Amino acid sequence: MTSNTERAAQSGAPDLLPDSVSTSWALRLAPASWRPFIQLARIDRPIGWWLLLLPCWWSSALASIALHQPLNFSHLTLFLIGAMAMRGAGSTYNDLVDREIDAGVERTRGRPLPSGRVSVRGAKIFMFAQCGVGALVLFSLNETAIFTGLVSLVIVAIYPFMKRITSWPQAVLGLAFAWGGLMGWVALEGRLSPTAFLIYAAAIFWTMGYDTIYALQDARDDALMGIRSTARLFGPHVRLAIALLYGATLICAALALDLAGAQMAAWLGLGLFGLHLAAQVFLINPPDTKRSLALFRANRDAGLLLFGGLALQTLL
Repeated sequence: MTSNTERAAQSGAPDLLPDSVSTSWALRLAPASWRPFIQLARIDRPIGWWLLLLPCWWSSALASIALHQPLNFSHLTLFLIGAMAMRGAGSTYNDLVDREIDAGVERTRGRPLPSGRVSVRGAKIFMFAQCGVGALVLFSLNETAIFTGLVSLVIVAIYPFMKRITSWPQAVLGLAFAWGGLMGWVALEGRLSPTAFLIYAAAIFWTMGYDTIYALQDARDDALMGIRSTARLFGPHVRLAIALLYGATLICAALALDLAGAQMAAWLGLGLFGLHLAAQVFLINPPDTKRSLALFRANRDAGLLLFGGLALQTLL
């Protein structure tokens, strides 16, 4: 079996983990002492912050359509910074909670905490530093958005424990990762509306679908460790289950677009998004862990297709 160190040497990237991006500029350019913290924050795996960011951008663009305003690029930039900071803080927190479980799973035992490359104290300090950046972003928004953002911390706090007590941890992750579906709207309009809750629901189902694909990588180790997931729950019906989750995504998104007064460009974006999700379902092969990781990562492009259609309508 190839070790993490051997994988790194073969790819030419230092300290490479199995799901790292081997071409990551952060790992290649950073001093050696920084690399474990880059991995804690998942900077070498940018798909995480992209998936946290995209519901924010969907919601912000949808609010611009509903209010007949141009895209608010200052909000889009703030959400980008906030998503990167809070994804890093959430990942560090998750690794602190799961460090003993991670030590028993092949894909995760090389992470900074279970491998001993970062101390628990160092990880906690790093987590709070990232939270500080996220707080600066949040408190630059209106009061309703600030309150809405703070509420999400409850979900973030309980998520790492869900895999121990329920077969639906992906649903709790959906509640947290999709929160941007509310934030983009409330930051622009100053209040929540049915449209915001619909795009939030769409993002929840989307997250559950792609994270079930991601969990297929660990299904064997999770069974040995007693860790629960929708990938294990759905078992031989996982393709059908993901298809239903993605179908619910499209229904909720279509209702949100209709309420917002979307026109052709936005609907085109939704159509391309739907085709991308359908292709993912067709390509799922549970035993192929490399394919599962690739399909999971492909959701950045899927989400950008929808955002692109919404953004194009604001320009038209």
